[in-house]
Order: sequence, then C-alpha cells, then structure tokens
Amino acid sequence: GQSGSVSGEVVVSTGQTVSVSTGATTGQGGVQSLKVYQTFMPPVGGIADRPTDVKPGMVYYNKDFKTIEFWDGNFWKQVDNTTRSGRIIYAGGNNTGADPYTIDDIVFLQATTKGNALDFGVLTQATRNKGAGSNGTRGLFAAGASPNNTTNTNRIEYITIQSKGNSIDFGDTTLARRNVAGTSSSTRMLIAAGYSGSSPTPSATDIVDYVEMSTLGNALDFGDLTVGNNNNQYVGGTMSPVRSVYFGGSSPFEFLSYFTIASKGNSTHFGVLSSGGGTFQGTQPSSNTRGVLAGMVQPQRLDNIEFITIASEGNSTHFGELTVARNGTGSGGGGTRGLWAGGTTPSYVNIIDFVTISTAGNAEDFGDIATKSSGYAGCSDTDGGLGGF
Repeated sequence: GQSGSVSGEVVVSTGQTVSVSTGATTGQGGVQSLKVYQTFMPPVGGIADRPTDVKPGMVYYNKDFKTIEFWDGNFWKQVDNTTRSGRIIYAGGNNTGADPYTIDDIVFLQATTKGNALDFGVLTQATRNKGAGSNGTRGLFAAGASPNNTTNTNRIEYITIQSKGNSIDFGDTTLARRNVAGTSSSTRMLIAAGYSGSSPTPSATDIVDYVEMSTLGNALDFGDLTVGNNNNQYVGGTMSPVRSVYFGGSSPFEFLSYFTIASKGNSTHFGVLSSGGGTFQGTQPSSNTRGVLAGMVQPQRLDNIEFITIASEGNSTHFGELTVARNGTGSGGGGTRGLWAGGTTPSYVNIIDFVTISTAGNAEDFGDIATKSSGYAGCSDTDGGLGGF
C-alpha cells in the first residue's frame, strides 16, 4: 500500500532487502540523546568538498586541515582541542645590513620557560615588517618588505604552530605593503595600515584587510583606521578575543582606536598613549584582558612599557621599562607573559625581554634570538583567546 508502520525492533538479515513503494513518504523524528560505544564517522572531505546544504551545528572532518569543523550558521569553525603551550613564533626580519638585507628565518620559543629561540623553518620568501596573527593552531604572516628592502609583497603564508616546518602559501592581501600590524581572534586575522612604495616616497594607507584563518584564500576589505594616512606608518596592534586595538604611528601619533573583530567597519576612538605616542613594530603582546606596548620611537628610542585594559576604553598606563631602549622588536604573548625580541639601539641586538602581563614591573632577560636583527613578526598559540572556538 501507500502507507504503513512498524514498531519495535526491526531486523533485516543478510541478503534481504526492504522495499518502499513509489509515492511513499518519510517522516523525521528526533532522538533526545545518543550514545556511541565504538566510533562515529562525520562527513569527510577537503576544503572544496565541504557540504553546502548545512544547518548550524553540523559537523565535518576536514582532511586538508586534519581537524573537526562545525557550521555556526555563517562559517566553518574548527573545534578547538589544542593544548596551549605558550609557544611563540617569530618570522622574517632584517639583519645587520649584509646581503641579503632581509631574512627568511622562522624561529620559536616557549614563553613559559626562559631560553634561546630555536629553529622552526623558513618563510616562502625573505620578508621583514610583516603582520602576524594566530587562531591558536595556525600562525599567519602577511605582507612586508621584500628582499633587499626594495619592494613590498602582498603574500600571506601560514604555519602550524605545534609542528615545525616551512611556511605555506595562504593567499594575498588587498595591497602590497610593509610595516603592517596584525591582530586576531580565534577565527579572523586583521591586517592593518602600513605603506606601499619605499623610501624616500612611501605611500601610507589606512586600509584594514581580514581573512578567515581556518580557510585558504585572499584577504577582503574590513574597514579603515580612523586616523589620517600620514600617520598610518609603523602602527602597533594588540587584541583580546573580541577586540583589536591599534595605536601610534609616524608624526608621532598618540591615539588608540579599536575594532570589534566579528563585525566589519571603521575603527572607534579608544584613548591616547600616556607617553605621547610614536612609532611601533607590528603586533604587541596581550592576554585576554590586557595589552602591553613597548619598543616606541618618538623620535628617540624609549624603554617605556605601557598597558591598556582592552575591554574598557581609556588612556594607556605606565607599566615598566625594557632592559634596553630599542625599536623594531618582534613581540608575542604566551598567555601570561609578554616578550620582545631583537631590535635596534641603533645597533642590532639579539636580546629577548619578558614581563608578566598581569603585574606591572620592569622587563627581565629571557634569552637570545638567533640573529641580531629587527623587524620580526610574532604570534603565539595563545593568540585569539584561550580555550575558545
């Protein structure tokens, strides 16, 4: 017939079939709870094979990234089962002026213990003054000055933070430029400001790009910094899982402004730098609540460290001093510690300083980075928030 019902346990033995007549309809019930005793297999495939007819909460195993993902209604997000070890990655930089002027080194260290940086791999291209960001699993490095400091690149590349190796191509920024500042949440990386061209006639920009870090592809427009173009060289950035805060720049420029990372748009006024402002090098260390800022030029190099509470607008407050006044440091946070590596005094140095982010005080010696250089880009497996998705 056209309809029928079964109840209880239905057993179909080997070699037997169940036929449903033409025109029959099926209904869908709900299961209040499900317990799996052996294994459960979600849909499996690569990035290009992701299901398209999906509802929020659907699960997928991505063979390209080797991670479980879920659809949140807008994006595929990786389920976070990563142990946060406090690993910081530094990439690129410029050395003492020997040929090549710009280097392709990638090095790492564990922020929870003192010591020297160790070899991780190499970038796809030697670059300095890049923007960096991380979702806790991946580290991304974007834009920067190309070899011998003559041109800029729009290249974005990525590494898997917990496994050493060379970087892999991710996509391109909307504009080739250097001296950008990267910030990130657990899903997005923002790539802000910088300048195209090269000295003596660089062209500053206020544009902010973004990428979804769990995918591959080119950056898209996010919005603009709310400061004039002439001030958007050598901007610094720091972040919580929700907000990105940008500050400083050429002139010197004293203002801080912020974005809500999940929603595109232009930046909003945050406060002013207590030191009076100046130029910074890329990303500065942060915890979930506090950003610490150092390595400023005004035009003299300062040893000053300042901090902000990211969730509440306001001016920065004095934190302490670096062991040596310098600029061009590569920064990074290991959850509880903030680190600054290398820089110029004006001679190049390989020292690494650290502070405990939650308590004010002067920086202490951590160890050495491999090369006396400046212009590193830094990120860590605690960027983007601790324990989130």
